[in-house]
Amino acid sequence: MLPFDFDPSIRTLYGPGRLSELGDIATQFGGRALLVADPGIVQAGIVALGVASLEQANVAVQVFSGVSENPTSEDIETGLTAATAGDPVDLIVAIGGGSAMDCAKGINFLLSNGGKIQDYHGFGKADRPMLPSIGVPTTAGTGSEAQSYALISDAETHVKIACGDRKARFRAVILDPELAVSGPIPVKANAGYDAMAHAVESYVCTKANPISRIYGREAFRLLDTALIPFVEGDETASGDTLLGAHLAGMAIEASMLGAAHACANPLTAKFDTTHGIAVGVMLASVVAYNLVEESDRYEGLTDHPDIVARLREVRTSLALPERLRDLGVQEGAIPELAQAASEQWTGAHNPRPVDAKVCGELYEAAY
Repeated sequence: MLPFDFDPSIRTLYGPGRLSELGDIATQFGGRALLVADPGIVQAGIVALGVASLEQANVAVQVFSGVSENPTSEDIETGLTAATAGDPVDLIVAIGGGSAMDCAKGINFLLSNGGKIQDYHGFGKADRPMLPSIGVPTTAGTGSEAQSYALISDAETHVKIACGDRKARFRAVILDPELAVSGPIPVKANAGYDAMAHAVESYVCTKANPISRIYGREAFRLLDTALIPFVEGDETASGDTLLGAHLAGMAIEASMLGAAHACANPLTAKFDTTHGIAVGVMLASVVAYNLVEESDRYEGLTDHPDIVARLREVRTSLALPERLRDLGVQEGAIPELAQAASEQWTGAHNPRPVDAKVCGELYEAAY
């Protein structure tokens, strides 16, 4: 068994209506908060609920809602400006999807340690303490609220920058199923399938261990059962889907990902493909590749006799794109994509080694 380092230090509150407890939790960490969200969450009225809970607890709030779908280094700089416009904040609250979570972490890096976000590419680059933070996910997807990393796009190169530090993790996370009910169907489908991919890839990556597999197994069980009904409008399935996505995020935090995410990132950078869609197109092909040498590699993750077939079945049921050509990718772009994918950090942890040649074959298989 490979060595591992597990640090379960995030307080997690789960249950309908628990957003109302945000203010009480915040008072444990500070009295002046920067609330980070995207415009859609503001329009949905969820930010107003969060602000009301904070103000009722006498926590002053400054809202930054300029988070884009794929947060960039420019978003971080703009958020930093918002955070420093008034009195100093001593707490950060993120409400929204993975973009809001990642943006809040990115702002925290700069607000606490200075410099630019590119300075924190890698892990453990923050020398000084970081502000306490609270995460409130409103989509069942990235699981970013459970992780140490922020994934930010360089505004100039469009390359994804992974910035990680234990100090960047949220001190507390609120999982309120009522917040995930009203999202658009495509967002639910994209994010949910991404969460399923997290469970699948973390289960077999080179850093997988008994702890990460426990999280991954339960995450897959919940998502496999609840995701399709949730996307189709069954509100009772929102809780299992939200919790499944969170547990999949915890599985990543305890291990890593693999080649599906390595191949997805260049698609996002070059073709502006939504992350969940990019992962969805690639996942089944990567799993099929991983099974070539070990047919029982995913044993214990699911009772389905053919995991590749099940992943394709779920993708079809969610009406997600199934081929690269559906994304407008030209076959001639594959060599460039393959080279970029081979340089992604997650690919190094795929259970079966990948290089530019293999990545090209994976793209071809998904074309």
